[in-house]
Amino acid sequence: MLYLSRLLILFLAGVSMAMAEEIRIEHNGITLNANLEKGTDQWNEGNIVLMTHGTLAHRGMEIMATLQELLAEREISSLAINLSLGLDDRPAAMYDCPTPHTHQHTDAVSEIGAWLEWLKQQNVGKVTLLGHSRGGNQTARFAATSTDPVVVQVVLVAPQTWDREKAAAGYEKRYGQPLDPLLKEAENRVAEGKGAELMKPPGFIYCADTRASADAFVSYYQPDAKMDTPQVIPDIGAPVLVFAGSEDKTVAGLIEKTRPLVDGEKVALEVIPGAGHFFRDLYSEDIADRIAELLEN
Repeated sequence: MLYLSRLLILFLAGVSMAMAEEIRIEHNGITLNANLEKGTDQWNEGNIVLMTHGTLAHRGMEIMATLQELLAEREISSLAINLSLGLDDRPAAMYDCPTPHTHQHTDAVSEIGAWLEWLKQQNVGKVTLLGHSRGGNQTARFAATSTDPVVVQVVLVAPQTWDREKAAAGYEKRYGQPLDPLLKEAENRVAEGKGAELMKPPGFIYCADTRASADAFVSYYQPDAKMDTPQVIPDIGAPVLVFAGSEDKTVAGLIEKTRPLVDGEKVALEVIPGAGHFFRDLYSEDIADRIAELLEN
């Protein structure tokens, strides 16, 4: 009996691996990669979920891998993309902090667009865009500028919020230096046509020991209301579903900022009691169930 159980486990694992496929495309002179998880043999005939990960993360991070697996169990196919972060064919691993940062926050917008075009080339007729954390903001930005009818739904999972004063205070607390002089230096370099030059700030995003181009520093730290995802949502043409965890300490004020946007038609908010920023364990099941319900209608 134990032997048969092990055979069954190996068989199911083999089926799962057979349904997953690594995809590569060329975009702006570099190779992008993604994981295609097929929910059915005729995967391109359904509504495909195009998924974007969070800050300095990757396509295989826990929440992405879990959601792909859970959606496949519900016969929903998904494509989890690996943002390049300025690197050619970047591996599915967290960004290595000593590697200089030349990427910009908005690079993701064109990369999401490139993957959407790839899906359309596969004759996919319906796409749901999904983004987590910073990827939620980048997904919202893409959706706000796209009028492509193939995008039928946008799902934002704990999308990034932003406040200028809190961002500056957080930087100084983390790295022991005020943000504004560093940002001014970066802006001056960009204005002088030296945006590609590397700076050595005390820190960049989560990395304390690194270098970043002036262009990158300005992109991530300049005052920009669009960094606050709830302010982007009204510009999105497709219906939007926002997931928020009641115990999420990462995206401050998401629930309070999103509730006024809920209209019963275009914008919906799902608050999952007890969930943190990464919706681990059964909280991911809640998201997958709601997405499956959404795509059935």
